[in-house]
Amino acid sequence: MKNGREWTRIHANEDSPRLPIGERLPCMRKGFSLIELLIVIAIIMIIAAISIPRINQQLMLSHETAAVEQIRTVQAVETQYYAQFGKYAHTLSDLGVAGLIPKALAAGKKSGYTFAARATPTGYTVEATPDVFDGTGRRTFYSDQTMVIRQNWGREPATAESPEIP
Repeated sequence: MKNGREWTRIHANEDSPRLPIGERLPCMRKGFSLIELLIVIAIIMIIAAISIPRINQQLMLSHETAAVEQIRTVQAVETQYYAQFGKYAHTLSDLGVAGLIPKALAAGKKSGYTFAARATPTGYTVEATPDVFDGTGRRTFYSDQTMVIRQNWGREPATAESPEIP
């Protein structure tokens, strides 16, 4: 007995502190409460809802930019192919067999776009369409031996009459 009150040990060992009988230990919090976790999750969800559409738009823009660059590559390689063989390549596979473009582009799919090249009586055409509209791209592209890249904002393939890329 101490100060007229009975004391007890908190733990069974001799070195543990003593508390008056009937009093409770101050609550030692470990971890987070459910409310705190729900608030953090709600904040993360709000940030994700704001940022994911912007990330998707940037991803589509990067796919479209890559498609334009691939068309420029095909334009340069078609010119090289013509200088080497005296005719334009009939398909992208012809350019791949000649070792002028990478295998992925020769197969017709790269960076979320499907590519097609065809020889015409006066030159060639190159078309690029997104694999998934509003997913990998929002525009289709077209080019020919004039070296002008044209675009169409929509599902219809771009043609020689479509507006030029600025």
